[in-house]
Amino acid sequence: MLKVDSLVNLNELKLYINGEWKDAQSGEKFKVTNPSNGEVVAQVPKGGRIETREAIEAAGEAFKSWSKLTAAERGKFLLKICDLMHEYKDKLAEIMSMEMGKPFTEAQGEVFFAASYLEWFAEEGRRIYGETIPASAPDKRLAVIRQPIGVVAAITPWNFPLAMMTRKIGPAMAAGCTGIIKPAKQSPISALAFSKLVEMAGVPNGVVNVVTGDTGQISDEIFENRIVKKISFTGSTEVGKILVSKSAPQLKRLSLELGGHAPFIVFEDADLEEAAAGAVASKFRNTGQTCVCANRIYVQRSVMERFTALFVEKTKALKVGNSLDPCSEVGPLVSQDGIEKVEEHVQDAIAKGAQLLCGGKRLEGELSQGLFYEPTILGDVTNDMRITNEETFGPVAPIIPFDTEEEVIQFANDTIYGLAAYLYTQNASRLVRVSEALEFGIIGLNDAIPTVAQAPFGGIKESGMGREGGHQGIKDYLEEKYLSMKIQIH
Repeated sequence: MLKVDSLVNLNELKLYINGEWKDAQSGEKFKVTNPSNGEVVAQVPKGGRIETREAIEAAGEAFKSWSKLTAAERGKFLLKICDLMHEYKDKLAEIMSMEMGKPFTEAQGEVFFAASYLEWFAEEGRRIYGETIPASAPDKRLAVIRQPIGVVAAITPWNFPLAMMTRKIGPAMAAGCTGIIKPAKQSPISALAFSKLVEMAGVPNGVVNVVTGDTGQISDEIFENRIVKKISFTGSTEVGKILVSKSAPQLKRLSLELGGHAPFIVFEDADLEEAAAGAVASKFRNTGQTCVCANRIYVQRSVMERFTALFVEKTKALKVGNSLDPCSEVGPLVSQDGIEKVEEHVQDAIAKGAQLLCGGKRLEGELSQGLFYEPTILGDVTNDMRITNEETFGPVAPIIPFDTEEEVIQFANDTIYGLAAYLYTQNASRLVRVSEALEFGIIGLNDAIPTVAQAPFGGIKESGMGREGGHQGIKDYLEEKYLSMKIQIH
């Protein structure tokens, strides 16, 4: 095992507030457990309202000077953190693997992915342009300037603990904002390790603060404190709706990246080898615990048998194992609730007539102490099954046949979600037709992993609002101010 102690001491984890490492005032802590074996990884300070208020006030004070720096000056700090993430990639990956079960090699990839957002927004901050507007009178000059919104809060999920954090705090810092990070209870150590890199990079005190602990108390203070001007949240649609209500009293600006139920469509003219490999990559990445993973695999009936054989073969070849094993491709689920939901979806489908093509049970033997579930494929799946309507968030792939293009578009769009969709075909006209007809914010065309820092990420319908990444990702951290100036004409 690698040693993370040179980055963070797992026996002495503390909150990061105003450039200082602090315990929760109550002295309380909560346990973080390794889902691969059930062992306690660390005990983390259980902060609440008091610590959150202190962090917000520190961010408010830091905003006065941070917002006055040039975009180039702020960008240098982001690039320094980016470099440190590369330097400490193995330690950061080990932390993720231990706290939430991401396979180590995949976790290394997330470190680079997370760092790419800092690199992108370090440069994008230089492109916060204003505009001039033709005036309707000769003695007027009209302009629009864009300024940082102020103190922001980033509420991040456990499934991509580093990437979702940099995708929020990166554009915030680049825009001139300061803020507080509230990580998920399953993966708080990654956020504390990131704040150590912030400290090492010399970022001024108060610009970035990390508070772990009581979700309710921290959230209440964030939404009620008038210093906080904008909140970015990644999580479930159910919680997102609650946060919309909580933001109403002060009309706080919200960015919400919520749940998904992605269709993965394979047409009869697709490269089936490529499509099957793409389905495996999309479905079983992070053990199926991604909001953009393939949830419903629609295959045109004429190629159903050939595609299924390839998909089953590739799925059976996946290596399931302890997340710290560099050879593991599929790790454990993050929680007992998560694995129970997977079991419920599989049992419901089989009870309603689905065929188990591979997998279908928890792992036994040496991995029985962890939350491992076999990569599973279900055939003969119908639209009345829970798995075709609810987000499974686990390593289970349902295959559903279709006959026509019009039919599969109707199937795909029949959901409250609208985050990601995928389609495989060699017909260029069909690529255009179907991608324009699908009601999703992100569409992979013969591409199972479309997310990159330079492109916008976000959904439509009940999958959220706002965009992260791309040049769009910095806009939610800016206010537009219109200037109308009357001058003397000689």
